[in-house]
Amino acid sequence: MRQWIDDRFGTPRGAVRLGLSYAEVASGLAPIRRPQRDEVRRLVFVCHGNICRSAYAEALAQRAGYATASFGLSTSTGSPAHPPIAAIAAERGLDLSAHRTTRVEDFEALPGDYLLAMEVRHLRKMAAIPAIAQLPRGLLGSYAGLPLPHLHDPYKLGDGYTRVCLTRVEHAVERLCVSFPAARRA
Repeated sequence: MRQWIDDRFGTPRGAVRLGLSYAEVASGLAPIRRPQRDEVRRLVFVCHGNICRSAYAEALAQRAGYATASFGLSTSTGSPAHPPIAAIAAERGLDLSAHRTTRVEDFEALPGDYLLAMEVRHLRKMAAIPAIAQLPRGLLGSYAGLPLPHLHDPYKLGDGYTRVCLTRVEHAVERLCVSFPAARRA
């Protein structure tokens, strides 16, 4: 049973946080600020360290032809993507070698940005940062085929879950891009 949980949710804590996230979103407690569809000009992916989920999502959306950015809520600027993530991305035809982390304090918001967090707690942190608090924000996982309001951080977790997580990110980014055609680069 533990291996099944680890492969699908990262850890038992990841499974619990997913359940709690469903409840927060359903009750309206998650600080989501939905954008107007045609106002979104750039997809901005946000996670904790900007080395796994947001780095991968940004590269996927860029490859699909969309204007993108990413940043981390607890990171320093200039670090590369996490090597295991970069290796899986390379297997999937995606090069993360140019990715460098951006801390939230170094992020430059633009009109038309839509911030896409990986977890509800990221939404709460963004809502408390004056420079970005008024920007539209949502959960990347809500765009997956089966909405997943919590995409647990794969950092230092097993290969099985890391691959599951990145596949979930792929599905969400595909649907996200279709939802916001105005963010496509000219």
